[in-house]
Amino acid sequence: METIQLGSSDIRVAPLGIGTWQWGDRSMWGYGQSYTHQDVHAAYAASLNAGITFVDTAEVYGMGASEKIVGECLRSPAGPAVVATKFFPFPTRLGPRMVNRAIDASLRRLGVNTIDLYQVHSPAPFIPIETLMNYLADAVEAGKLRAIGVSNYSAAQMRRAHTALARRGLPLVSNQVEYSLLQRAPEREGVAAVCRELNVTLIAYSPLAKGLLTGKYSPQTPPPGMRRLMFRGDRLAAIGPLVQALAEIGAAHGGKTPAQVALNWLVCQGNTLPIPGVKSETQANQNAGALGWQLTDEQVDVLRALSDRSAGRSIRA
Repeated sequence: METIQLGSSDIRVAPLGIGTWQWGDRSMWGYGQSYTHQDVHAAYAASLNAGITFVDTAEVYGMGASEKIVGECLRSPAGPAVVATKFFPFPTRLGPRMVNRAIDASLRRLGVNTIDLYQVHSPAPFIPIETLMNYLADAVEAGKLRAIGVSNYSAAQMRRAHTALARRGLPLVSNQVEYSLLQRAPEREGVAAVCRELNVTLIAYSPLAKGLLTGKYSPQTPPPGMRRLMFRGDRLAAIGPLVQALAEIGAAHGGKTPAQVALNWLVCQGNTLPIPGVKSETQANQNAGALGWQLTDEQVDVLRALSDRSAGRSIRA
């Protein structure tokens, strides 16, 4: 499978990853259970079998449970993967000792000696970006981390992190932000442009807009739970033409689903790594179907225009 390089690091992965923010959440422990440990282990194995080897987690997902499950998967017969996790900058974590304790805890839960990509989950107003980058650079030099990334950083914050790491002879490898055909703020706010300029990979979370781009939902069949309140009938009606276009374009590519087309659109943006959530073998195989083919330039532009209309405003690329 074609691979991409993460920033200017030596890490290469398929242009699609495994999102695990729901691994270890309450639905796996009997609260409205919809999937099990066996399901996510099967999803992991199917993803690796398809050549998708980048798995993204975080210490706060399931209060550490997601990292533990990822660790189990890494030691399973399916084999190891490229592992990314995230450090959450709680107000109590102001010094290098606390940062190191968080790194060590993630290493234990994952069961690895080195974390491939360690990301700062969000910017924190109480600790300078430069200070935090220096702490993480120390951890790279200690062999605990292979590469450093950030998440939810603005264009200006990315520049500060990039400059701070460059002083230590290290690259800023990635910025993980919400990005999809229904959330194009990274384009509008300059994050995507700065990622290209600095050779920072944009890791796209919620690439299917919480399921809205899968074609499963409509004003007559709204999403369940809290999403029903977030996405009312008028909103679902507004995105209808975009979802219909995803289906039509997918049919023209041999029966690809709207979700596969939406993921392929992100891959076509270049320097972008979508990480859709994966909770079953079926989902893993469906996600893998987004790779191995490519939208035409005209189709990319058609979807961009429909995305603009769905958002109700013009979004500059």
